[in-house]
Amino acid sequence: MIMGGKNSIVRVLSAIALAGALSLATGTATTATAAASSVEVVVNGTVITSGDVAKRVAFLRLQRQSGGAAEAKQQLVDEVLKRAEIARVQQSVSTDEVDAAFARFASGNKLSPEQLGKILEQAGVGIDHFKQYIAVQMSWPRVVNFRYGNASRLSGGDLVKRMMQGGGNKPVTTEYFLQQVIFVIPESKRGAITAKRQAEANASRSKFPGCDTSKAFAANYRDVSIRSLGRILAQQLPEDWKPLVEKAGDSMTTGTRVTEKGVEYLAICKKRQVNDDAAAEIVFRAEDLGKKKSGGEDPNSAKYLEELRSKAQIVNK
Repeated sequence: MIMGGKNSIVRVLSAIALAGALSLATGTATTATAAASSVEVVVNGTVITSGDVAKRVAFLRLQRQSGGAAEAKQQLVDEVLKRAEIARVQQSVSTDEVDAAFARFASGNKLSPEQLGKILEQAGVGIDHFKQYIAVQMSWPRVVNFRYGNASRLSGGDLVKRMMQGGGNKPVTTEYFLQQVIFVIPESKRGAITAKRQAEANASRSKFPGCDTSKAFAANYRDVSIRSLGRILAQQLPEDWKPLVEKAGDSMTTGTRVTEKGVEYLAICKKRQVNDDAAAEIVFRAEDLGKKKSGGEDPNSAKYLEELRSKAQIVNK
């Protein structure tokens, strides 16, 4: 899975941090919260209030964007449609991933999450509004890739043409066979036992016996799940796991991550260099996707959103 959308969030946050720091320095904080919210738009039964619109107008102001209430409403309508589709196809990022992104953005702008939250609140945007925006921006590319990923397959002729452009050789990439090891944390105990479970997971890595006997290994621990992920090429590694897999090198396991399921790490069952036709297609598709990202939004995104709009019931009040 190849995810996108992060670069646009980074650009947005840079503007927010700059404007927010200025607001704090001069003591001229703004507020966009209305005394009472009224219904502005209803999208497939989901209500967008005047308070929501006011927060998005404040958000646009921090980004130095024009458009006012009309642009704010359009963005919010699109986000309602996107959120519903994200939920329908179950491609949402987790709350932990959003919180981690929020913290990274704060750190990248020399702010603590608390300081960034204060800036957002003083600007009239609010933390929840911004995190909802982050969640959509991170999840939507997954949905687009889920919908159109297989539609961009290369034909045999296209593969040969691309290989000839590279001197006639098939590209070489790394093939992994992976298992996912999850030290499960119930939602009700997340705050209480996360640190303990992470310590257990970290300690278990040096004892991991290999993928063939991983289920017997898991039986020695409480609430540990093993899931086989099968064959994954380097270009298909999820963004959150890719640095950990690459850093693992020839080790048997990656470092741990706290996720919505618990504390996880990946076991590397097998790793080798490959250059077969299937691998070549994935490498070329990853290169094409990278070019799309550098040149702007995937055109399939706009097509997908327009399809959702055409089927939606949107009522302006």
